[in-house]
Amino acid sequence: MWCCGGAEWWRPLLRSLVDSRTDQATTTTTTTARPKGGPLSAAQISLFPNPRAPPPASPLFSRTHARARASIPRRLYLLGWCWSAVVIVVVVVVVVAVGCAALAGVLVRRGRGGASAFVRGMSFGGSSSVASDLSVGMKWDALGAGAKRPFEYGRTHVVRPKGAHKATIVWLHGLGDNGASWSQLLETLPLPNIKWICPTAPSRPVSVFGGFPSTAWFDVADLSEDAPDDIEGLDASAAHVANLLSTEPADIKLGVGGFSMGAATALYSATCFAHGKYGNGNPYPVNISLAVGLSGWLPCARTLKNKIEASPEAAQKASSIPLLLCHGKADDVVMYKHGERSADALKLNGFSNVVFKSYNRLGHYTVPEEMDEVCKWLTENLGLGTSSS
Repeated sequence: MWCCGGAEWWRPLLRSLVDSRTDQATTTTTTTARPKGGPLSAAQISLFPNPRAPPPASPLFSRTHARARASIPRRLYLLGWCWSAVVIVVVVVVVVAVGCAALAGVLVRRGRGGASAFVRGMSFGGSSSVASDLSVGMKWDALGAGAKRPFEYGRTHVVRPKGAHKATIVWLHGLGDNGASWSQLLETLPLPNIKWICPTAPSRPVSVFGGFPSTAWFDVADLSEDAPDDIEGLDASAAHVANLLSTEPADIKLGVGGFSMGAATALYSATCFAHGKYGNGNPYPVNISLAVGLSGWLPCARTLKNKIEASPEAAQKASSIPLLLCHGKADDVVMYKHGERSADALKLNGFSNVVFKSYNRLGHYTVPEEMDEVCKWLTENLGLGTSSS
């Protein structure tokens, strides 16, 4: 009854059913008994219907019932539908749809979708030696970067060395990724003397995604060296890297590396080290021993020459720091030509110790062959040796 507004519409219907039953009972009791034998007259046939004939119409379809149903408010029934119930169902469907849309928006804002192109092509090992920094609110204006946008960084994951600690490398993930996935991969590498620090970039609007938020080290409109440079965002991420390295022991060699956008940030940090300053002019505070960039590009390549030629000290640092760049020729996210041009720009501007490795049929991901090259190069340039323990 509740779906029809509480009106007593059932009373006329019940009365019609009772009246129909009463009429049938009265007709049956008052008719003359059927004579035994002999043909029936027309009058008798009208009194005694054929027992094989179909039963009379149900009272539910009688005219009395039609009149009773007609007394039910038309606002409740139309074309056989109870519209109060229909309205309730529609409201429930709308509420569920709005809830699903809100949930999807929350997940997207956390940067969990839209980054499938930035996967790594290797199996991840266990994470027994991976530790997590539980402080996720570190601001990016550490060490004099001059922050104006207080983006908060995500969780930092640390892979502790299995042998004697001789080097620490900050490894930066790509656009839309996080530090956890790379920490699992780096733990499987045969480099027992390296401590890996894998931070997670803050979630921010990204122009290449139409302003959609994603984990990113800086804003970018195009994944190449031709894109406009977000100096503020680059300085922020370079300062975050320097802050993570600043607490390491003095006798530990320091490095920075990354994949895709993380590689771009790593190369920018290397140029800041050589120049001795961030892009905004504040001093760069740590000494970097080397840098690695996989499937990335060089930001601020157009202004690099002026930075390196600004002082003899900058030119000396640029020529001394080893750089490894690797890129797949089948990369359709950050095109191979951008990686090649970045290596050439570094060499032309005083970075004489640059190694560029290319891989046929390699897309925007890593493969064991590439990671083996990284391990070999790090071992040689950090002086680790194969017998280190």
